[in-house]
Amino acid sequence: MNSIVNFISSFFSTAHASTAATTTTTAAHHSSPYSTVIMLVVFFVIFYFLLIRPQSKRAKQQRELLASIGQGDEVITSGGMMGKVTAIEDSIVSLEIANGVVIKVQKGSISGTMPKGSIIK
Repeated sequence: MNSIVNFISSFFSTAHASTAATTTTTAAHHSSPYSTVIMLVVFFVIFYFLLIRPQSKRAKQQRELLASIGQGDEVITSGGMMGKVTAIEDSIVSLEIANGVVIKVQKGSISGTMPKGSIIK
């Protein structure tokens, strides 16, 4: 019986010491209330430069590309179709992909322009 009492008392004294050590360590980590705010700002800056800024630059380049397309330009669509622009209506572009073959695609599906004369007919 005496050994059980000794075991229990040693267990509780160890648990109490462990709790005190944890409390002291936790207090040391929270010495500056601004550290959390600074860490959040650093994460936001990293997030901005790695995700938001590059995507907005790509969107701006795509808008400029679509605004600069004119009749006679040779373009490629996101599906890989290459053709010469024959007409532009609001959001629809007519592409001549072969002699006498004209298809209509959405303007937003145009992914790039080709150098003049690159499409062989």
